[in-house]
Amino acid sequence: MSERWFADCRAVMSLTVIGVAVVAAGLCATAQDRPNGPGRQAEKIVSTHELKMGGGVVQVDFAEGALDLSTDAILAHIQAGANAVTAYYGRLPVKRGRILVVPIDQARDEIGGTTWPGRDGFNAFTRLRIPTHFTAADLKEDWVTTHEMVHWAFPSMPEDQHWIEEGLATYIEPLARVMTGELQARQIWGDMVHGMPHGEPASGDEGMDRTHTWGRTYWGGALFCLVADVEIRRATDNRKGLRDALRAVVEQGGTIDYDWSLDQALAIGDRATGTHVLTEMYAKWKDAPVPVDLPKLWMELGVRSAGSDGGIEFVAGAPLGKVREAIAGDMHAAH
Repeated sequence: MSERWFADCRAVMSLTVIGVAVVAAGLCATAQDRPNGPGRQAEKIVSTHELKMGGGVVQVDFAEGALDLSTDAILAHIQAGANAVTAYYGRLPVKRGRILVVPIDQARDEIGGTTWPGRDGFNAFTRLRIPTHFTAADLKEDWVTTHEMVHWAFPSMPEDQHWIEEGLATYIEPLARVMTGELQARQIWGDMVHGMPHGEPASGDEGMDRTHTWGRTYWGGALFCLVADVEIRRATDNRKGLRDALRAVVEQGGTIDYDWSLDQALAIGDRATGTHVLTEMYAKWKDAPVPVDLPKLWMELGVRSAGSDGGIEFVAGAPLGKVREAIAGDMHAAH
């Protein structure tokens, strides 16, 4: 079993969630840190670089501080993340995004990431805190960089809907990286099999808008996205999926630098797919617990646990096998 979604967030699994801010000393990826936005400290910038792709520009600034990794290695990693987001959405979601790389002199094996809406002329601003002694191997395991840039591609939500921001980023990051060949489909389906149960409602759950635990915010949001993706594909004979809905949201201006209601965003997504899946699911999930029969879902998708190491295998001829491949199959790496 891959540890890519668990090792980096293990510090927050037992911590208290206050409002929507996960108290984890900034070690785990977070979405918009509101209401006050980025810290006002003025880091000294030692170099600035521009990455152009997908109709947009990402400005990468490096703050003063020591890093074992080369600037080129970090830029290549950020480029890979931006390429993945561009592949999923069909273009870079914003015209101008900024990433600030801040070296931190701490013995950590993960990047810390935080993203905010428009600031200083940029549509989106992400701060990545990279440990001084971060290695190339550590960088290869990083998911936070792409996760944070996925946040650029959805409007800023009211606090009660923070779960959709984190759920989308948790769900889409690995799918996007499969599309660029950075990850393999078998790996990320295995991660979902082991991670999605964390998103199921527990005793006392009051629905997605009213239950702000770590599991429901990140994995519960991702579970909503997975179920929505499958249901859209059922309803359209696999012609359209959640990706089509989210691309439409971006095309209508629904990016992080705008405040929308969730109803507004989901309605646009439904129109793009010709369904009512998103709005109907939200109506059911928002203020009541909705458990998902995950064993049945995995069976239909043709995903089966295999071996004692937590691996999975794909089952030929599964009822929704083609849906699984459309969501995340290694065939995407060629596109």
